[in-house]
Amino acid sequence: MRRLIERGLALASDTQVVEVGRGRLARSGEILARTVLAQGSPALVVADERTFAAAGAAVTAALAQAGQTLAEPLIFPGQPALYAAREQAETIRQRLASQAAVGVAVGSGTINDLVKLASGQLERPYAVVGTAASMDGYTGFGAPISQNGVKLTLPCPAPAVVIFDLDVAAQAPAAMVASGFGDLSAKIPGGADWILADAAGVEPIDPTAWELVQSGVDRALSQPQALAAGRPDAYQELVSGLILSGLAMQVYRGTRPASGAEHYFSHLWELSHLGQDLDPPLSHGFKVAIGSLAMCAFYERFLARRPGSHDLTAALAAWPDWSAVEADIRRRFHGALADNAVRQTRDKYVDRAGLRQRLERLISDWDEIQERLRAQLWPARQLQDALRAAGAPTDPAQIGLSVEAVRQTFPQAMYYRSRYTVLDVARELGWFDQLTDEVLAPGGLWT
Repeated sequence: MRRLIERGLALASDTQVVEVGRGRLARSGEILARTVLAQGSPALVVADERTFAAAGAAVTAALAQAGQTLAEPLIFPGQPALYAAREQAETIRQRLASQAAVGVAVGSGTINDLVKLASGQLERPYAVVGTAASMDGYTGFGAPISQNGVKLTLPCPAPAVVIFDLDVAAQAPAAMVASGFGDLSAKIPGGADWILADAAGVEPIDPTAWELVQSGVDRALSQPQALAAGRPDAYQELVSGLILSGLAMQVYRGTRPASGAEHYFSHLWELSHLGQDLDPPLSHGFKVAIGSLAMCAFYERFLARRPGSHDLTAALAAWPDWSAVEADIRRRFHGALADNAVRQTRDKYVDRAGLRQRLERLISDWDEIQERLRAQLWPARQLQDALRAAGAPTDPAQIGLSVEAVRQTFPQAMYYRSRYTVLDVARELGWFDQLTDEVLAPGGLWT
């Protein structure tokens, strides 16, 4: 995995240094002093009360020992949990600007995203010291921020330096590693979606980005029991897999290598504030875990069919014009979300001539496509067992959702983004409603 990280760093646009291992916290001051703080700027440690106790105090001490100038740390309350909102990023931006400081984010997803956005707005590099193997955004560019009722990934560079002490990761709450395990599991159906987009001629696979993400996923997901038990050495592969995912996004300059339709389930549930009233709030990775299971189950039903000329004829006859598609979108969404979904879906909508070309290509190459998909995917129940062993949710009820709520999310996830996925292929072939019914029928994964 280290070889892959070095390769990713050589090609990445923003991240220059990744330090993963045991005992890295004690060395954090020296690492930061020779990288992002080499020009003598003061360091502004940004954390919340929990992450400051877990690692922020140690980072502050290590920076002082390395002779670095320190601004007064910016420590957010531990409760209620910090939310990735635009106004929080503005607070950080103002502190960084007023003290001409370089941000050192100490935490996981939310802290990292907020410092990333604030630093990007100032065109200033920053560093992150990870405290939990909870998501793949440490090395990702762009910050997912909620704004005006829509979750947007705002453009901003990835961190210049990433430091991850495996002893700290192993001491994080068990739910956080389970969340990271869930987030990394998304690379399985997400990769399958990219295979389909490549086969349809919509978005070709980038071989380097693909290798960075996919070559280590199976290994990174191979020790769920050891991760749940908090064994530091077991965290090496998972943390490396999460970091490689972010590096691949930098190399590709997009999120396609790391996510597919399964992430749109999570985004939609986050926008409905699912689990935000819990302490801690329901994690991104937990929602992604359920979305990944939904998509793996959908793929199983999808691959049980074989498209032919009769499907093409029926699909072309039933294909709706754009006005009907827009009306369906506005029936399923409201307000800003509806407007967003209309724009996104319009980008991938094709007329009947475009649909014929796309489907003819998929049908003619089906044997090869099916072979590639089967090699990529895990059976839904195998993934369910691994998620359970890692401590991640495996049933919608565990995150406060009914099976019917998952059913309603399938078409919303298809419309939510312009990214082409198996949901789009199923809709174009006229299979969408039937496959969704099969996934959620009695005797299935969750009933």
